[in-house]
Amino acid sequence: MVLRTQRLEMAVASFGAVSKTPFPFRCPLFLHARRRSSAPAADTLATEPDSFIAEVHPGGPSSPPPKPNGKSSGGTQASDWKMLSSKELGIKNSMIPKPTRTVLNGLKKKGYDVYLVGGCVRDLVMKRIPKDFDIITTADLREVKKTFSHCNIVGKRFPICHVHVNDCIIEVSSFNTLRRKQHHGLTCIARNADCSEHDYARWNNCLGRDFTINGLMFNPYSKLIYDYLGGMKDIKKAKVRTVIPANISFQEDCARILRAIRIAARLGFRFSKETAYSVKDLAGSVLRLDKGRILMELNYMLAYGAAENSLRLLWKFGILELLLPMQAAYFVSQGFRRRDKRSNMLLAMLANLDKLLAPNRPCHNSLWVGILAFHQALVRQPRDPLAIAMFTFALHNGGNLAEAMDIARRITHSHDSDFPELLEPRGWDTDEELINEVLDFASSVGSALSLMTDEYSVSQAMAKYPQAPYSDLVFIPLQLYLRVCRIFECVKSGQRERGFITKRGNKINYYALAQGGLAEVRHVFARVVFDTVFPLNNNNEELSLA
Repeated sequence: MVLRTQRLEMAVASFGAVSKTPFPFRCPLFLHARRRSSAPAADTLATEPDSFIAEVHPGGPSSPPPKPNGKSSGGTQASDWKMLSSKELGIKNSMIPKPTRTVLNGLKKKGYDVYLVGGCVRDLVMKRIPKDFDIITTADLREVKKTFSHCNIVGKRFPICHVHVNDCIIEVSSFNTLRRKQHHGLTCIARNADCSEHDYARWNNCLGRDFTINGLMFNPYSKLIYDYLGGMKDIKKAKVRTVIPANISFQEDCARILRAIRIAARLGFRFSKETAYSVKDLAGSVLRLDKGRILMELNYMLAYGAAENSLRLLWKFGILELLLPMQAAYFVSQGFRRRDKRSNMLLAMLANLDKLLAPNRPCHNSLWVGILAFHQALVRQPRDPLAIAMFTFALHNGGNLAEAMDIARRITHSHDSDFPELLEPRGWDTDEELINEVLDFASSVGSALSLMTDEYSVSQAMAKYPQAPYSDLVFIPLQLYLRVCRIFECVKSGQRERGFITKRGNKINYYALAQGGLAEVRHVFARVVFDTVFPLNNNNEELSLA
Protein backbone atom coordinates (compact mmCIF):
# COMPACT_ATOMS: atom_id res chain seq x y z
CA MET A 1 0.00 0.00 0.00
CA VAL A 2 1.33 3.43 -0.90
CA LEU A 3 1.08 6.64 1.10
CA ARG A 4 1.68 9.88 -0.81
CA THR A 5 3.54 12.56 1.09
CA GLN A 6 1.22 15.31 2.40
CA ARG A 7 -1.74 13.06 1.51
CA LEU A 8 -1.82 10.59 4.34
CA GLU A 9 -5.18 8.89 4.16
CA MET A 10 -6.59 9.00 7.65
CA ALA A 11 -9.09 6.21 7.08
CA VAL A 12 -11.51 8.45 5.19
CA ALA A 13 -9.70 11.76 4.75
CA SER A 14 -6.39 13.18 3.63
CA PHE A 15 -3.94 15.71 5.01
CA GLY A 16 -2.67 16.97 1.65
CA ALA A 17 -1.37 20.47 1.08
CA VAL A 18 -3.76 22.83 -0.66
CA SER A 19 -3.29 25.31 -3.44
CA LYS A 20 -2.10 28.73 -2.30
CA THR A 21 -4.12 30.47 -5.01
CA PRO A 22 -5.45 33.50 -3.17
CA PHE A 23 -9.04 34.60 -2.88
CA PRO A 24 -9.66 38.18 -3.99
CA PHE A 25 -9.97 39.35 -0.40
CA ARG A 26 -9.83 38.24 3.20
CA CYS A 27 -12.34 36.32 5.26
CA PRO A 28 -15.19 37.03 5.53
CA LEU A 29 -14.87 38.98 2.31
CA PHE A 30 -14.21 35.84 0.27
CA LEU A 31 -17.84 34.84 0.72
CA HIS A 32 -18.58 37.11 -2.22
CA ALA A 33 -16.53 34.95 -4.57
CA ARG A 34 -19.58 32.68 -4.82
CA ARG A 35 -21.06 34.62 -7.69
CA ARG A 36 -19.85 37.07 -10.29
CA SER A 37 -22.09 39.24 -12.39
CA SER A 38 -21.59 39.26 -16.13
CA ALA A 39 -21.50 43.06 -16.32
CA PRO A 40 -20.60 45.74 -13.79
CA ALA A 41 -23.51 47.35 -12.02
CA ALA A 42 -24.13 51.04 -12.45
CA ASP A 43 -23.02 51.86 -8.90
CA THR A 44 -19.69 50.02 -9.02
CA LEU A 45 -16.27 50.84 -10.42
CA ALA A 46 -16.00 49.12 -13.78
CA THR A 47 -13.42 46.40 -14.18
CA GLU A 48 -11.54 48.09 -17.02
CA PRO A 49 -9.08 50.84 -16.01
CA ASP A 50 -10.17 53.19 -18.83
CA SER A 51 -13.68 53.42 -17.40
CA PHE A 52 -12.52 55.03 -14.16
CA ILE A 53 -13.84 58.53 -13.72
CA ALA A 54 -10.88 60.84 -14.28
CA GLU A 55 -10.09 63.39 -11.59
CA VAL A 56 -8.95 66.77 -12.82
CA HIS A 57 -5.56 67.53 -11.28
CA PRO A 58 -3.48 70.60 -12.11
CA GLY A 59 -0.40 69.68 -14.07
CA GLY A 60 -1.55 66.16 -14.91
CA PRO A 61 -0.54 62.81 -13.37
CA SER A 62 3.16 63.32 -14.00
CA SER A 63 3.37 66.55 -12.00
CA PRO A 64 4.49 66.33 -8.37
CA PRO A 65 2.12 67.74 -5.75
CA PRO A 66 2.73 71.35 -4.75
CA LYS A 67 4.78 71.66 -1.55
CA PRO A 68 4.25 73.45 1.75
CA ASN A 69 7.03 75.36 3.47
CA GLY A 70 9.62 73.58 5.53
CA LYS A 71 9.99 70.11 6.90
CA SER A 72 8.11 68.14 9.56
CA SER A 73 9.86 67.11 12.74
CA GLY A 74 9.35 63.51 11.63
CA GLY A 75 11.89 64.02 8.87
CA THR A 76 9.62 64.08 5.82
CA GLN A 77 10.84 66.70 3.37
CA ALA A 78 8.91 68.28 0.55
CA SER A 79 11.33 66.71 -1.91
CA ASP A 80 10.12 63.25 -0.78
CA TRP A 81 6.62 63.87 -2.16
CA LYS A 82 5.60 61.78 -5.14
CA MET A 83 2.50 61.21 -7.22
CA LEU A 84 2.48 57.94 -9.16
CA SER A 85 0.26 56.31 -11.74
CA SER A 86 -1.43 53.20 -10.37
CA LYS A 87 -1.75 51.90 -13.93
CA GLU A 88 2.02 52.05 -14.40
CA LEU A 89 2.40 50.15 -11.11
CA GLY A 90 0.16 47.38 -12.45
CA ILE A 91 -2.80 48.07 -10.15
CA LYS A 92 -6.15 47.24 -11.77
CA ASN A 93 -9.77 47.83 -10.77
CA SER A 94 -10.32 44.10 -10.44
CA MET A 95 -7.93 44.06 -7.48
CA ILE A 96 -10.48 46.06 -5.46
CA PRO A 97 -13.22 43.78 -4.08
CA LYS A 98 -16.82 44.45 -5.07
CA PRO A 99 -17.98 45.39 -1.52
CA THR A 100 -15.21 48.02 -1.34
CA ARG A 101 -16.13 49.36 -4.78
CA THR A 102 -19.75 49.65 -3.64
CA VAL A 103 -18.74 51.93 -0.77
CA LEU A 104 -16.33 53.96 -2.92
CA ASN A 105 -18.99 54.58 -5.56
CA GLY A 106 -21.69 55.35 -3.02
CA LEU A 107 -19.64 58.18 -1.54
CA LYS A 108 -18.32 59.37 -4.91
CA LYS A 109 -21.88 59.75 -6.24
CA LYS A 110 -22.64 62.00 -3.30
CA GLY A 111 -19.85 64.28 -4.45
CA TYR A 112 -17.23 63.33 -1.86
CA ASP A 113 -13.58 62.48 -2.53
CA VAL A 114 -12.67 58.91 -1.61
CA TYR A 115 -9.35 57.12 -1.30
CA LEU A 116 -7.98 53.74 -0.37
CA VAL A 117 -5.39 54.22 2.34
CA GLY A 118 -2.95 52.33 4.52
CA GLY A 119 -1.74 48.74 4.25
CA CYS A 120 -4.05 47.83 1.38
CA VAL A 121 -2.33 50.35 -0.92
CA ARG A 122 1.08 49.08 0.19
CA ASP A 123 0.05 45.50 -0.58
CA LEU A 124 -1.39 46.41 -3.98
CA VAL A 125 1.89 48.13 -4.88
CA MET A 126 3.80 45.02 -3.75
CA LYS A 127 1.47 42.68 -5.71
CA ARG A 128 0.23 41.12 -2.47
CA ILE A 129 -3.32 40.29 -1.45
CA PRO A 130 -4.45 42.83 1.19
CA LYS A 131 -5.89 41.61 4.46
CA ASP A 132 -8.57 44.27 4.20
CA PHE A 133 -9.35 47.55 2.42
CA ASP A 134 -9.69 50.83 4.32
CA ILE A 135 -11.33 53.94 2.89
CA ILE A 136 -10.94 57.60 3.82
CA THR A 137 -13.30 60.28 2.57
CA THR A 138 -13.96 64.00 2.71
CA ALA A 139 -17.46 63.20 3.95
CA ASP A 140 -18.19 63.56 7.63
CA LEU A 141 -18.94 60.28 9.41
CA ARG A 142 -22.55 61.34 9.87
CA GLU A 143 -22.83 61.77 6.10
CA VAL A 144 -21.31 58.33 5.58
CA LYS A 145 -23.93 56.87 7.91
CA LYS A 146 -26.72 58.61 5.95
CA THR A 147 -25.36 57.25 2.67
CA PHE A 148 -25.56 53.57 3.63
CA SER A 149 -28.51 51.83 5.24
CA HIS A 150 -26.36 49.39 7.22
CA CYS A 151 -23.71 51.55 8.81
CA ASN A 152 -22.69 52.42 12.35
CA ILE A 153 -20.08 54.68 13.92
CA VAL A 154 -17.66 52.89 16.27
CA GLY A 155 -14.76 54.03 18.45
CA LYS A 156 -14.38 56.97 20.79
CA ARG A 157 -10.79 58.11 20.47
CA PHE A 158 -10.64 57.61 16.70
CA PRO A 159 -14.23 57.07 15.50
CA ILE A 160 -14.77 55.38 12.14
CA CYS A 161 -17.73 53.97 10.23
CA HIS A 162 -18.38 50.27 9.75
CA VAL A 163 -20.31 49.93 6.50
CA HIS A 164 -21.97 46.52 6.13
CA VAL A 165 -22.12 45.27 2.54
CA ASN A 166 -23.67 41.80 2.51
CA ASP A 167 -21.37 39.77 4.79
CA CYS A 168 -18.48 42.26 4.71
CA ILE A 169 -17.56 45.19 6.92
CA ILE A 170 -15.77 48.07 5.20
CA GLU A 171 -14.01 50.57 7.48
CA VAL A 172 -14.42 54.21 6.48
CA SER A 173 -12.65 57.10 8.18
CA SER A 174 -13.07 60.82 7.56
CA PHE A 175 -10.60 63.61 6.89
CA ASN A 176 -12.80 65.79 9.07
CA THR A 177 -12.39 63.50 12.09
CA LEU A 178 -8.65 63.11 11.74
CA ARG A 179 -8.17 66.82 11.09
CA ARG A 180 -9.34 67.49 14.64
CA LYS A 181 -6.68 65.18 16.08
CA GLN A 182 -3.32 66.73 16.92
CA HIS A 183 -0.25 64.90 15.65
CA HIS A 184 2.03 64.76 18.67
CA GLY A 185 5.68 65.48 17.97
CA LEU A 186 4.95 67.23 14.67
CA THR A 187 5.35 70.88 13.83
CA CYS A 188 2.30 72.34 12.12
CA ILE A 189 3.53 73.78 8.84
CA ALA A 190 1.79 76.60 7.02
CA ARG A 191 0.57 75.90 3.50
CA ASN A 192 2.24 77.60 0.57
CA ALA A 193 0.05 79.54 -1.82
CA ASP A 194 0.80 77.03 -4.59
CA CYS A 195 -0.04 73.99 -2.40
CA SER A 196 -3.61 72.94 -3.08
CA GLU A 197 -6.02 72.40 -0.23
CA HIS A 198 -6.47 68.79 -1.31
CA ASP A 199 -2.75 68.06 -1.21
CA TYR A 200 -2.38 69.79 2.12
CA ALA A 201 -5.26 67.78 3.63
CA ARG A 202 -3.90 64.50 2.28
CA TRP A 203 -0.40 65.28 3.49
CA ASN A 204 -1.59 66.23 6.99
CA ASN A 205 -3.61 63.02 7.19
CA CYS A 206 -0.64 60.90 6.20
CA LEU A 207 1.42 62.49 8.97
CA GLY A 208 -0.93 60.81 11.43
CA ARG A 209 -0.15 57.32 10.11
CA ASP A 210 2.06 54.87 11.98
CA PHE A 211 4.63 53.85 9.34
CA THR A 212 5.73 55.42 6.08
CA ILE A 213 4.81 52.33 4.07
CA ASN A 214 1.25 52.67 5.44
CA GLY A 215 1.10 56.34 4.42
CA LEU A 216 0.25 55.79 0.75
CA MET A 217 -3.10 57.09 -0.51
CA PHE A 218 -4.81 55.79 -3.67
CA ASN A 219 -7.54 57.54 -5.66
CA PRO A 220 -8.96 54.79 -7.92
CA TYR A 221 -10.90 57.31 -10.05
CA SER A 222 -7.87 59.36 -11.07
CA LYS A 223 -5.61 56.30 -10.93
CA LEU A 224 -3.14 58.23 -8.75
CA ILE A 225 -1.16 57.10 -5.72
CA TYR A 226 0.03 59.86 -3.42
CA ASP A 227 3.25 59.31 -1.47
CA TYR A 228 3.96 62.16 0.93
CA LEU A 229 6.20 60.28 3.39
CA GLY A 230 8.72 58.38 1.28
CA GLY A 231 6.75 55.16 1.60
CA MET A 232 7.67 53.93 -1.87
CA LYS A 233 11.35 54.43 -1.08
CA ASP A 234 11.00 52.36 2.10
CA ILE A 235 9.11 49.63 0.24
CA LYS A 236 12.02 49.38 -2.20
CA LYS A 237 14.44 49.24 0.74
CA ALA A 238 12.22 46.65 2.52
CA LYS A 239 12.24 48.83 5.61
CA VAL A 240 9.70 49.57 8.38
CA ARG A 241 10.11 53.18 9.52
CA THR A 242 7.85 55.29 11.71
CA VAL A 243 6.40 58.52 10.36
CA ILE A 244 7.40 60.56 13.39
CA PRO A 245 10.42 59.78 15.58
CA ALA A 246 10.04 56.18 16.73
CA ASN A 247 10.34 56.82 20.45
CA ILE A 248 7.56 59.43 20.26
CA SER A 249 5.41 57.23 18.01
CA PHE A 250 5.61 54.19 20.30
CA GLN A 251 5.03 56.21 23.45
CA GLU A 252 2.00 57.78 21.79
CA ASP A 253 0.58 54.33 20.96
CA CYS A 254 2.43 51.26 22.26
CA ALA A 255 0.29 49.00 20.05
CA ARG A 256 2.40 50.30 17.15
CA ILE A 257 5.25 48.15 18.49
CA LEU A 258 3.21 45.01 17.87
CA ARG A 259 2.05 46.31 14.50
CA ALA A 260 5.67 46.92 13.55
CA ILE A 261 6.49 43.30 14.43
CA ARG A 262 3.49 42.05 12.48
CA ILE A 263 4.27 44.07 9.34
CA ALA A 264 7.97 43.17 9.36
CA ALA A 265 7.14 39.48 9.87
CA ARG A 266 4.56 39.34 7.12
CA LEU A 267 6.54 41.30 4.52
CA GLY A 268 10.00 40.07 5.47
CA PHE A 269 11.09 43.68 6.05
CA ARG A 270 13.67 44.93 8.53
CA PHE A 271 13.37 47.91 10.86
CA SER A 272 15.15 51.18 10.37
CA LYS A 273 17.89 51.64 12.96
CA GLU A 274 15.89 54.15 14.98
CA THR A 275 12.73 52.02 14.84
CA ALA A 276 14.58 48.85 15.91
CA TYR A 277 16.19 50.64 18.87
CA SER A 278 12.85 52.02 20.06
CA VAL A 279 11.05 48.67 19.66
CA LYS A 280 13.60 47.03 21.96
CA ASP A 281 13.82 49.97 24.38
CA LEU A 282 10.05 50.37 24.79
CA ALA A 283 9.04 46.69 24.52
CA GLY A 284 7.78 46.59 28.11
CA SER A 285 5.15 49.23 27.35
CA VAL A 286 3.02 46.68 25.47
CA LEU A 287 1.90 45.34 28.84
CA ARG A 288 -0.13 48.55 29.21
CA LEU A 289 -2.49 47.26 26.53
CA ASP A 290 -5.63 45.52 27.73
CA LYS A 291 -5.71 41.75 27.33
CA GLY A 292 -8.30 41.85 24.57
CA ARG A 293 -6.06 44.07 22.47
CA ILE A 294 -3.06 41.82 23.08
CA LEU A 295 -5.07 38.79 21.95
CA MET A 296 -6.17 40.66 18.82
CA GLU A 297 -2.62 41.72 17.93
CA LEU A 298 -1.22 38.23 18.52
CA ASN A 299 -3.99 36.77 16.40
CA TYR A 300 -3.01 39.10 13.55
CA MET A 301 0.54 37.75 13.89
CA LEU A 302 -0.21 34.03 14.24
CA ALA A 303 -3.40 33.43 12.25
CA TYR A 304 -2.62 35.07 8.91
CA GLY A 305 0.34 33.14 7.52
CA ALA A 306 3.32 34.77 9.28
CA ALA A 307 3.37 32.97 12.64
CA GLU A 308 6.92 31.64 12.47
CA ASN A 309 8.47 34.99 11.52
CA SER A 310 6.35 36.77 14.13
CA LEU A 311 7.53 34.49 16.92
CA ARG A 312 11.16 34.92 15.86
CA LEU A 313 10.84 38.71 15.90
CA LEU A 314 9.00 38.72 19.24
CA TRP A 315 11.88 36.70 20.67
CA LYS A 316 14.56 38.82 19.01
CA PHE A 317 13.23 42.06 20.50
CA GLY A 318 12.44 40.75 23.97
CA ILE A 319 8.65 40.78 23.66
CA LEU A 320 7.95 37.03 23.60
CA GLU A 321 8.72 36.66 27.31
CA LEU A 322 6.21 39.39 28.09
CA LEU A 323 3.28 38.09 26.02
CA LEU A 324 3.92 34.33 25.82
CA PRO A 325 6.06 33.55 28.89
CA MET A 326 5.85 29.77 28.60
CA GLN A 327 6.97 29.82 25.00
CA ALA A 328 9.82 32.17 25.93
CA ALA A 329 10.84 29.77 28.70
CA TYR A 330 10.95 27.02 26.08
CA PHE A 331 13.24 29.14 23.90
CA VAL A 332 15.54 29.70 26.87
CA SER A 333 15.59 25.98 27.67
CA GLN A 334 16.61 25.28 24.06
CA GLY A 335 19.55 27.68 24.34
CA PHE A 336 18.06 29.94 21.67
CA ARG A 337 19.90 33.21 21.09
CA ARG A 338 18.04 36.35 20.10
CA ARG A 339 19.24 36.20 16.48
CA ASP A 340 19.28 32.41 16.24
CA LYS A 341 18.61 31.10 12.74
CA ARG A 342 17.97 27.54 13.91
CA SER A 343 14.51 26.05 14.24
CA ASN A 344 12.78 24.03 16.93
CA MET A 345 9.58 22.04 17.12
CA LEU A 346 7.38 25.01 17.97
CA LEU A 347 8.75 27.09 15.10
CA ALA A 348 8.44 24.10 12.76
CA MET A 349 4.75 23.68 13.64
CA LEU A 350 4.09 27.37 13.06
CA ALA A 351 5.96 27.21 9.75
CA ASN A 352 3.71 24.35 8.63
CA LEU A 353 0.66 26.33 9.77
CA ASP A 354 1.85 29.30 7.71
CA LYS A 355 1.93 27.13 4.57
CA LEU A 356 -1.84 26.67 4.85
CA LEU A 357 -2.81 30.27 5.66
CA ALA A 358 -2.64 33.70 4.03
CA PRO A 359 -3.66 37.27 4.91
CA ASN A 360 -7.02 36.70 3.20
CA ARG A 361 -7.31 33.10 4.50
CA PRO A 362 -6.83 33.22 8.28
CA CYS A 363 -7.61 30.61 10.90
CA HIS A 364 -9.62 30.94 14.10
CA ASN A 365 -7.53 31.81 17.15
CA SER A 366 -8.48 28.51 18.81
CA LEU A 367 -6.20 26.73 16.31
CA TRP A 368 -2.95 28.48 17.22
CA VAL A 369 -3.79 28.45 20.93
CA GLY A 370 -4.36 24.69 20.60
CA ILE A 371 -0.98 24.30 18.89
CA LEU A 372 0.74 26.18 21.75
CA ALA A 373 -0.97 23.96 24.34
CA PHE A 374 -0.16 20.77 22.40
CA HIS A 375 3.49 21.74 22.22
CA GLN A 376 3.63 22.66 25.91
CA ALA A 377 2.37 19.17 26.74
CA LEU A 378 5.27 17.70 24.78
CA VAL A 379 7.75 20.03 26.45
CA ARG A 380 6.58 18.88 29.88
CA GLN A 381 6.67 15.19 28.88
CA PRO A 382 8.14 14.04 25.54
CA ARG A 383 6.18 11.27 23.80
CA ASP A 384 6.61 8.40 21.38
CA PRO A 385 6.02 9.51 17.75
CA LEU A 386 3.59 6.62 17.22
CA ALA A 387 1.44 7.80 20.12
CA ILE A 388 1.46 11.35 18.73
CA ALA A 389 0.47 10.10 15.27
CA MET A 390 -2.37 8.08 16.75
CA PHE A 391 -3.51 11.09 18.78
CA THR A 392 -3.48 13.16 15.60
CA PHE A 393 -5.51 10.65 13.59
CA ALA A 394 -8.03 10.21 16.41
CA LEU A 395 -8.44 13.96 16.61
CA HIS A 396 -9.19 14.08 12.90
CA ASN A 397 -11.70 11.21 12.85
CA GLY A 398 -13.67 12.31 15.90
CA GLY A 399 -12.07 10.09 18.55
CA ASN A 400 -12.10 6.61 16.99
CA LEU A 401 -8.93 5.23 18.61
CA ALA A 402 -9.14 1.81 16.99
CA GLU A 403 -9.21 3.31 13.52
CA ALA A 404 -6.47 5.80 14.42
CA MET A 405 -4.24 3.01 15.75
CA ASP A 406 -4.69 0.97 12.57
CA ILE A 407 -3.47 3.89 10.43
CA ALA A 408 -0.66 4.89 12.80
CA ARG A 409 0.81 1.38 12.88
CA ARG A 410 1.12 1.39 9.08
CA ILE A 411 3.41 4.42 8.96
CA THR A 412 6.94 3.54 7.92
CA HIS A 413 8.18 7.09 7.40
CA SER A 414 10.62 8.10 10.12
CA HIS A 415 9.93 10.95 12.53
CA ASP A 416 12.09 14.06 12.94
CA SER A 417 14.74 12.95 15.41
CA ASP A 418 16.06 16.49 15.95
CA PHE A 419 13.23 17.42 18.31
CA PRO A 420 13.81 16.55 21.98
CA GLU A 421 10.03 16.54 22.44
CA LEU A 422 9.94 13.24 20.53
CA LEU A 423 11.19 10.04 22.14
CA GLU A 424 12.85 7.22 20.29
CA PRO A 425 10.14 4.81 19.07
CA ARG A 426 9.49 1.92 21.42
CA GLY A 427 7.75 -1.38 20.88
CA TRP A 428 4.22 -1.48 22.30
CA ASP A 429 3.42 -4.94 23.61
CA THR A 430 -0.34 -4.56 23.40
CA ASP A 431 -2.88 -2.30 21.74
CA GLU A 432 -4.28 -1.46 25.15
CA GLU A 433 -0.91 -0.12 26.27
CA LEU A 434 -0.70 2.19 23.26
CA ILE A 435 -4.29 3.37 23.73
CA ASN A 436 -3.60 4.21 27.37
CA GLU A 437 -0.54 6.23 26.31
CA VAL A 438 -2.67 8.25 23.87
CA LEU A 439 -5.37 8.86 26.49
CA ASP A 440 -2.73 10.01 28.94
CA PHE A 441 -1.27 12.35 26.36
CA ALA A 442 -4.72 13.79 25.59
CA SER A 443 -5.16 14.50 29.28
CA SER A 444 -1.75 16.20 29.45
CA VAL A 445 -2.68 18.50 26.54
CA GLY A 446 -5.74 19.61 28.51
CA SER A 447 -3.57 20.20 31.59
CA ALA A 448 -1.07 22.24 29.57
CA LEU A 449 -3.91 24.42 28.31
CA SER A 450 -5.12 24.96 31.87
CA LEU A 451 -1.64 25.99 32.98
CA MET A 452 -1.41 28.52 30.13
CA THR A 453 -4.52 30.24 31.46
CA ASP A 454 -3.42 30.34 35.12
CA GLU A 455 -1.29 33.28 36.24
CA TYR A 456 0.40 31.38 39.07
CA SER A 457 1.33 28.47 36.79
CA VAL A 458 2.75 30.83 34.18
CA SER A 459 4.90 32.61 36.75
CA GLN A 460 6.11 29.26 38.13
CA ALA A 461 7.13 28.16 34.64
CA MET A 462 9.12 31.35 34.22
CA ALA A 463 10.84 30.83 37.58
CA LYS A 464 12.64 27.81 36.12
CA TYR A 465 14.49 30.08 33.73
CA PRO A 466 15.92 33.09 35.60
CA GLN A 467 17.58 34.30 32.39
CA ALA A 468 14.14 35.26 31.03
CA PRO A 469 12.30 38.31 32.43
CA TYR A 470 9.41 37.60 34.78
CA SER A 471 5.86 37.69 33.46
CA ASP A 472 2.57 36.14 34.50
CA LEU A 473 0.43 37.52 31.66
CA VAL A 474 -2.66 35.49 30.76
CA PHE A 475 -4.73 36.92 27.92
CA ILE A 476 -6.79 33.85 26.90
CA PRO A 477 -10.42 34.48 27.95
CA LEU A 478 -12.66 31.73 29.31
CA GLN A 479 -14.70 31.45 26.11
CA LEU A 480 -11.59 30.82 24.02
CA TYR A 481 -10.24 28.37 26.61
CA LEU A 482 -13.45 26.32 26.43
CA ARG A 483 -13.36 26.39 22.64
CA VAL A 484 -9.84 24.99 22.58
CA CYS A 485 -10.84 22.30 25.11
CA ARG A 486 -13.57 21.27 22.71
CA ILE A 487 -10.97 20.49 20.04
CA PHE A 488 -9.35 17.75 22.15
CA GLU A 489 -12.42 16.35 23.91
CA CYS A 490 -13.03 13.59 21.38
CA VAL A 491 -9.63 11.98 22.03
CA LYS A 492 -9.98 12.13 25.81
CA SER A 493 -13.24 10.19 25.64
CA GLY A 494 -11.68 7.38 23.58
CA GLN A 495 -14.78 6.95 21.43
CA ARG A 496 -16.04 8.57 18.25
CA GLU A 497 -18.22 11.59 18.96
CA ARG A 498 -21.92 11.07 18.44
CA GLY A 499 -23.03 12.59 15.16
CA PHE A 500 -19.47 13.33 14.07
CA ILE A 501 -18.94 13.44 10.30
CA THR A 502 -15.35 12.91 9.23
CA LYS A 503 -14.02 15.52 6.83
CA ARG A 504 -13.42 14.11 3.37
CA GLY A 505 -10.77 15.32 0.96
CA ASN A 506 -7.86 17.61 1.53
CA LYS A 507 -9.42 20.93 0.49
CA ILE A 508 -9.69 23.42 3.35
CA ASN A 509 -12.91 25.34 3.83
CA TYR A 510 -11.37 28.67 4.76
CA TYR A 511 -14.62 30.29 5.77
CA ALA A 512 -15.30 27.47 8.26
CA LEU A 513 -11.68 27.63 9.46
CA ALA A 514 -11.91 31.37 10.14
CA GLN A 515 -15.19 30.90 11.98
CA GLY A 516 -13.73 28.13 14.15
CA GLY A 517 -15.64 25.23 12.62
CA LEU A 518 -14.65 22.24 14.75
CA ALA A 519 -14.07 19.72 11.94
CA GLU A 520 -12.03 22.23 9.93
CA VAL A 521 -9.89 23.31 12.89
CA ARG A 522 -9.18 19.67 13.79
CA HIS A 523 -8.34 18.87 10.19
CA VAL A 524 -5.77 21.67 9.88
CA PHE A 525 -4.39 21.00 13.36
CA ALA A 526 -3.83 17.34 12.47
CA ARG A 527 -2.10 18.24 9.22
CA VAL A 528 0.22 20.70 10.94
CA VAL A 529 1.22 18.22 13.65
CA PHE A 530 1.67 15.28 11.30
CA ASP A 531 3.78 17.29 8.83
CA THR A 532 5.97 18.44 11.73
CA VAL A 533 6.50 15.08 13.40
CA PHE A 534 6.83 13.21 10.10
CA PRO A 535 8.26 15.87 7.77
CA LEU A 536 8.19 15.71 4.00
CA ASN A 537 10.93 13.60 2.45
CA ASN A 538 12.14 15.78 -0.41
CA ASN A 539 14.00 12.90 -2.00
CA ASN A 540 11.02 10.61 -2.24
CA GLU A 541 7.53 11.98 -2.86
CA GLU A 542 5.83 8.64 -2.16
CA LEU A 543 6.03 6.85 1.17
CA SER A 544 4.98 3.27 1.73
CA LEU A 545 2.92 1.87 4.56
CA ALA A 546 3.69 -1.54 5.98
